[in-house]
Amino acid sequence: MKGGFEVVHGALDLIQPHEQWEYNIIGLQGASSSNFSKPMVVENRSNLERNELSEWVEHVTKQLIEDLPETVGEGLKTEEVTIVGGSFAPVLQWGNEAAGSQSNNLSTGDINGGLSRLDEHGLGLITLLLECAVAISVDNLGEAHRMLLELTQMASPYGASCAERVVSYFAKAMASRVINSWLGLCSPLISHKAVHSSLQIFNNISPFIKFAHFTSNQSILEAFHRRDMVHIIDLDIMQGLQWPALFHILATRIEGPPHIRMTGMGSSIELLTQTGKQLSNFARRLGLSFEFHPVAKKFGEINDITSLQIRRGETLAVHWLQHSLYDATGPDWKTIRLLEELAPRVITLVEQEISHGGSFLDRFVGSLHYYSTIFDSLGASFPSDDPGRHRVEHCLLYREINNIMAIGGPARSGEDKFRQWRSEMAARNCFVQVPMSGSAMAQAQLILNMFPPAHGYSLVQGEGTLRLGWKDTGLYSASAWTSQAYR
Repeated sequence: MKGGFEVVHGALDLIQPHEQWEYNIIGLQGASSSNFSKPMVVENRSNLERNELSEWVEHVTKQLIEDLPETVGEGLKTEEVTIVGGSFAPVLQWGNEAAGSQSNNLSTGDINGGLSRLDEHGLGLITLLLECAVAISVDNLGEAHRMLLELTQMASPYGASCAERVVSYFAKAMASRVINSWLGLCSPLISHKAVHSSLQIFNNISPFIKFAHFTSNQSILEAFHRRDMVHIIDLDIMQGLQWPALFHILATRIEGPPHIRMTGMGSSIELLTQTGKQLSNFARRLGLSFEFHPVAKKFGEINDITSLQIRRGETLAVHWLQHSLYDATGPDWKTIRLLEELAPRVITLVEQEISHGGSFLDRFVGSLHYYSTIFDSLGASFPSDDPGRHRVEHCLLYREINNIMAIGGPARSGEDKFRQWRSEMAARNCFVQVPMSGSAMAQAQLILNMFPPAHGYSLVQGEGTLRLGWKDTGLYSASAWTSQAYR
């Protein structure tokens, strides 16, 4: 299909335009677990063992905390944070009095005894990486630099094991952080064209992007039922690969197609204009009435919502596929304030199950677990020398790791990031969660069926949210919300 658009074969048949759009099941006030049915779990795998690399990370992290000396422990606060999928890992927060402490050497003997298949080289790399993270967290940059030099010589992004590849990219990101700490903050230039082409590859070799697109499209379609004028605001539209499938089903509605307006947001007016032309050409071939409005600005930096050109009588949908490649929306508190002001009929939110807030060590522990799991999923499906796998790891996953480790964080950006957007939305009186429908679940299952069962992807439906993960670890979640004005 021209313009780089791809419609998953068979997926359109599962988009149900006439399913009732119920939003009274999940409310903000007085919501309890009794409102929710028992979570439905669909596991697309034959081997129920947990992914090894993530398990290694948990073991080493736990031993790191247990082996901390008491003198350092006095300046340490611990709290438990959930790592999605039922796993828990301690998050470390260091007091200033620990700033001069040396990192603690970890023993791997106990872990080797508990994990018989663990590669000693990979375990050694992970252990050294964790020690390096502790050194960075207490500003012991000289010791961190020494360990990073060792890591870069021991780990390669082309390594045969997932552990070596993960450590290689984390070490590179942490080296950037050490350099930035010495020289000042340095934000690398991003090639959006390279990112977009890599996203297309990621879309082809794993179910995560397709899951985000088709579950969100289903919620938007249900919110647009019998609406003649609709407006979609995509907070980071990129190439707009999500929208042709939705256009196709809107064009064949029983009640006739609506007039569609789309506001695409992004950093490059050139890329936005190109995306608008592609979507306009696709809509014209379908016979749709379509308008595209590019906004080369972050959503959270908009001072006047009139720039979004909202028209009276149109049904508004806001879509946000979150990622960690760069800050797409600006300050979170401004973003949510603008969403409250817009009061859309539906907000579709796809989140990575990873926190961008907290201290450096908070983000390190969570992101190491998260990206180890994604690398595991790619390693189970593709050989180490597969060019598509390396392109995704190098151009996408490494960029995200680097953004979280080397650039991100409230101490560096000056802005606190929400740990979880779903929790923020639920805590406000302006939004009500809309349960993801059975049709959305069916679409997500269709996406998983495109991948062999042994590959280990799992789908969980519970509390109105769909979560897609690898084995026991959740990686992406999809939820939908509406303004209180529509209750």
